[in-house]
Amino acid sequence: MIISICGTAGSGKSTVARILAQKLSYKHYYMGGIRRQVAKEKGMNLEEFNEFGEGDISTDKVVDDYQAKLGKTEDDFVIEGRTSFYFIPQSFKVFIDVDPKTGAERVFKDKRKESGAHRNEKIFETVEETMDDLKKRVESDKKRYTKYYNFDCYDLEHYDFIIDTSDHAVPQVVDAILEAFNKWKQ
Repeated sequence: MIISICGTAGSGKSTVARILAQKLSYKHYYMGGIRRQVAKEKGMNLEEFNEFGEGDISTDKVVDDYQAKLGKTEDDFVIEGRTSFYFIPQSFKVFIDVDPKTGAERVFKDKRKESGAHRNEKIFETVEETMDDLKKRVESDKKRYTKYYNFDCYDLEHYDFIIDTSDHAVPQVVDAILEAFNKWKQ
């Protein structure tokens, strides 16, 4: 069984995906990490890489081909990525949402704590700057995925389970996803 996780920035996707994988004894794959690594190798931060990708499908194709192959050759994993639900259609598709301001606050704190170095991203001075950047990222995602694949990964119709983490702790979110996943499997 495969769980694909998409969602908004700051919603807790990475934390939830890691914990779900641990609880299920599944592998965990993080597509954002691959994109960030490729961007870094090309001397770009994520925002620059996304903008470049609006005119060059190769920036998405590396990750998308990789996860499509995973979906055909492996089982029992949790995959976190904006296009995972599309390239692994047999997966249990989860969308994790958060209020934009709450998400920006979480990302702002995380980038400050980690100095942004592990993410190869800009460090912002305020939550408002962070929120503006996250809006640009969503716009770039929508533009690229509509252009290359004719879908919007933020359209909730694509998902089997949707949860808003604005007012929920990680353990509650994990438990809710596990409960929905177990029902979906039956």
